[in-house]
Amino acid sequence: MAKKGTTRLPKRKGEFTYRGRNMEELKSMSIDEFAELVKARPRRSLKRGLSDDKKRLLDKLKGDGVVRTHLRDMIILPEMVDRKISVYNGREFVSITIQPEMLGHYLGEFASTRRMVKHGSAGVGATKSSKFVPLK
Repeated sequence: MAKKGTTRLPKRKGEFTYRGRNMEELKSMSIDEFAELVKARPRRSLKRGLSDDKKRLLDKLKGDGVVRTHLRDMIILPEMVDRKISVYNGREFVSITIQPEMLGHYLGEFASTRRMVKHGSAGVGATKSSKFVPLK
């Protein structure tokens, strides 16, 4: 819903929008203005303000190269789009390229802490049926 007196241009094919705003509008917004667009939990977190560590991470992102961080609870902001960030998952740093579709999510959502379990076959002596071992 547009505010009174504002006009919205129709969305061009292939253009990314987040809650009706394109990337240029999102990047020009302050953190408080962006907070009004995200869902309830990230909005509450952003309204309370960014910690010193999170502010330091945003400053590091203004430079070039990959930034390594342990801040899994950092909310992805428009100024982070198209940057490379390595997020610690408890064992290693997982490299992530921030896409526009990730806006409003947490960094930790894209660096899984658990691996999928792939069980092998049972060993010899594991079950009664494993006593039979074919000769061929």
